Amino acid sequence: MEEERLRQLLKDVADGRITPQEAAERLKTLPYNDLGFANVDTHRQLRQGRAEVVFGIGKTPEQVAGIMKRLSETAPLVIATKATEAHAAAAGAACGTEVRRGEVAAFLSAEAVGAIDTGERPTGGLTYYEVPRMLVWRAENAAVRDGKGLVAVVCAGTADIPIAEEAALTAALYNCRISRFTDVGVAGIHRLLDRVEEIRKADAVVAVAGMEGALASVVGGLVAAPVIAVPTSIGYGASLGGLAALFAMLNSCSLGVSVMNIDNGFGAGYLASLIALKE
Repeated sequence: MEEERLRQLLKDVADGRITPQEAAERLKTLPYNDLGFANVDTHRQLRQGRAEVVFGIGKTPEQVAGIMKRLSETAPLVIATKATEAHAAAAGAACGTEVRRGEVAAFLSAEAVGAIDTGERPTGGLTYYEVPRMLVWRAENAAVRDGKGLVAVVCAGTADIPIAEEAALTAALYNCRISRFTDVGVAGIHRLLDRVEEIRKADAVVAVAGMEGALASVVGGLVAAPVIAVPTSIGYGASLGGLAALFAMLNSCSLGVSVMNIDNGFGAGYLASLIALKE
């Protein structure tokens, strides 16, 4: 919101022309910032409690950097998904800060599978996570709450890990605790059945699978929590870049299963965090 309009709005409140509540409602819908190539929604944090998220695909490094810099001026947490090393470098230069490397390798660690952790929560500055391709900016003074609400991320195969980790990191950034279950696809269903009791402890479950995408239906029939299915583009030719898994998940006969778009781990982690945190 432009400073002059904000001053006028505050003056109207002070003079009694509008109520504080009316002013608050106007602030929820008025402002965005025109960067020429993007209209940045700078008040989404006010309306929804979370800032606008930057989708990296199709944007130049300079565009991602410009949007992140603008959002970082008002929001405590800014996320760019499907981001590249070039996006990260440009954002670091624009924000005048070093880009740290974030380690999100829990899915690859035998000790971490099934263990409950609070996830990665950078304390300030820019962090780039190569596996899920996420770029995260957090204000230095941003409050980091203890994780509450448990999200289980269940991954069918090792090849699905980047999308599963995108979901896990997203939910963790929004203050959820995470439990990860890797390589438990239906081709060896005993691997999944061995972990069902642990998965049932979660407030929300993300099921990530490519190929025929059957994992979501199986998990949906075994747990009481909502299941968010994420089809991945992993598979042979007839998987059609994830369409086969997407259609299978959409046709699930298990109740309580919702479906994200292909490779949308971020969307699944976001929705799972809302469910788990009951926000």
